[in-house]
Amino acid sequence: MGKKTINILKTRLDEKDYQKLIRIDNPKLHQFVAKYVELCNPTKVFVCTDSAEDIQYIRDAAIKNREEAELAIKGHTVHFDGYYDQARDKEKTKFLLPKGVDLGSGINAIDKEEGIEEIHNILKNIMHGRELYVKFLCLGPTNSEFTIPCVQLTDSSYVAHNEDLLYRQGYGEFLSMNDDEQFFKFVHSQGELEKAGLGLCVSKNIEKRRVYIDLQDEIIYSTNTQYCGNSIGLKKLAMRLAINRASKEIWLTEHVFIMGVHGSGGRVSYFTGAFPSMCGKTSTTMVEGETIIGDDIAYLRKIGGKIRAVNVEKGIFGIMEGINSTDDPLPWTALHSTGEIIFSNVLVTEDKNVYWTGKDVECPKKGVNYSGEWFLGKRDADGKEIPPSHKNARFAFDLNILDNVCPTLNDPKGVVVSGMIYGGRDSDTWVPVEESFDWVHGVVTKGAALESETTAASLGKEGVREFNPMSNLEFLSIPIGRYIEDHLNFGFNLNKPPRIFSVNYFLKDSNGTFMNHKNNKRVWLKWMELRSHGDLGAVKTPTGLIPRYEDLKKLFRQVINKDYSEEEYSGQFALRVQEHLSKIDRIVEIYRTKVPGAPSAIFEVLEEQRKRLIAAQEKFGNYISPEKFPIVPAES
Repeated sequence: MGKKTINILKTRLDEKDYQKLIRIDNPKLHQFVAKYVELCNPTKVFVCTDSAEDIQYIRDAAIKNREEAELAIKGHTVHFDGYYDQARDKEKTKFLLPKGVDLGSGINAIDKEEGIEEIHNILKNIMHGRELYVKFLCLGPTNSEFTIPCVQLTDSSYVAHNEDLLYRQGYGEFLSMNDDEQFFKFVHSQGELEKAGLGLCVSKNIEKRRVYIDLQDEIIYSTNTQYCGNSIGLKKLAMRLAINRASKEIWLTEHVFIMGVHGSGGRVSYFTGAFPSMCGKTSTTMVEGETIIGDDIAYLRKIGGKIRAVNVEKGIFGIMEGINSTDDPLPWTALHSTGEIIFSNVLVTEDKNVYWTGKDVECPKKGVNYSGEWFLGKRDADGKEIPPSHKNARFAFDLNILDNVCPTLNDPKGVVVSGMIYGGRDSDTWVPVEESFDWVHGVVTKGAALESETTAASLGKEGVREFNPMSNLEFLSIPIGRYIEDHLNFGFNLNKPPRIFSVNYFLKDSNGTFMNHKNNKRVWLKWMELRSHGDLGAVKTPTGLIPRYEDLKKLFRQVINKDYSEEEYSGQFALRVQEHLSKIDRIVEIYRTKVPGAPSAIFEVLEEQRKRLIAAQEKFGNYISPEKFPIVPAES
């Protein structure tokens, strides 16, 4: 370690915190911390270890610094982001790319030298008068092949508190790591603060909000924001770093849940699931009788001829809107129990409880929210009515607060993946559940061809189909073509590749009525679990393998105690030929015109599917009942 680095650390840290840091034998880490301590110029530096005492220090600081306020239920706190700091800032989130590096069209980027100069100018003296927290955390379980050590520098005790709920502690990991081992680095400052509701402090200079991603040096910079999607680098921002690293090292970083589906004889089969927003991702992981490992991000590796997966996180940063006691009993119970929970941008009532949009209690007439003192009918400066709780209001808690958390959550070996699910909002094409013919067919027709229809609530225009391969388009840090190629190659040399499925909870009939009940997903999960072990036969259609009626009739009775008619089955699982052909045309056009270097397998597999569809159309017409297609037997 150089003399300059030692001098900075000894001068700026007290002896106790200096010793905590110096115990980690890693000159690169020391240089990184010293560089940004000198640049950001905090008044105090706190180095956080894995000890309960240090973690409690962060929690207490969040209250003392007025970034959080205590609520009526023990362990519950509330935070407000600024009125205009309520979501990920896509426009100001940019990759820092060296000259000559191109990630493809649609990637928001800035020249690296220019971006570094700009962000360093913003960071200069930005922490003066405040405390800098040096946090050591892990993406993935500790002491694991999946582990990525991370160091976070932040002057926000709220951000640091969230990280303690969402991620595993990593100081011990840093103590044991090699000098040359790579780690992710995060620099965040909330910037100058101003007072908001309840006297809480929020970021003031939103015009200087920046989120910059340096893939080369694996650093995330974030300034003048508190909103977790911008400020917690370990979440979606670190996904970009991990996708880039995974592509080089031949593993996958995916925007998926991991859940355990329980079968007969105590068998538990693990599935990943990729769903765009508002397509049933969270509700799937919370279905009765199954267990959750993670709801958002996973790492997948090939180990011993099988694909194994881990949850990158150990907590949930979830959306509040719509959670109610009837539809969401598991999160509802958790959110009303004692335990450590951070609520953000909800309405706080006079009795220090919280209200959010969709909560099945009467909306209060007044309270305090992200806009300050609130009352029914309050409008902002632009004349827009302010709801009691922001549509992006969130909660953060450790998964262990849930009754259905899986005991394998922190297993360093991860879990063996039996199946991979892709789901989107689709009113007229995909059947409720379908299995691909093989790995390549599944990657192309289920993952790479994933689309989802927009909703009127979110965009004001309903039914616009958005292309979103693997539900990961927004977070890609490599060209799309390479990303799809990585998936295709990942299935090679496996003893038993996971089966790939599609689900669609939003299929409608000719009258525009949904054909699925929200509880039906419990049946689709059980069918996929049985298929992943070859326990059931299936109907072979031109687009994939679908359930036999007699199997679903039995499962509907066993799982949700409901009669399931042949009429329902024929309507839900009819092959809609023309809609499938139109989808193939859309997807082929996208890959041909907008994805340079798209794998040839995409065009080959979709062309083969087109030919099968046309052959079926010539024989049976545009709308084909499943009874027209042959049965393939069970394999076990």
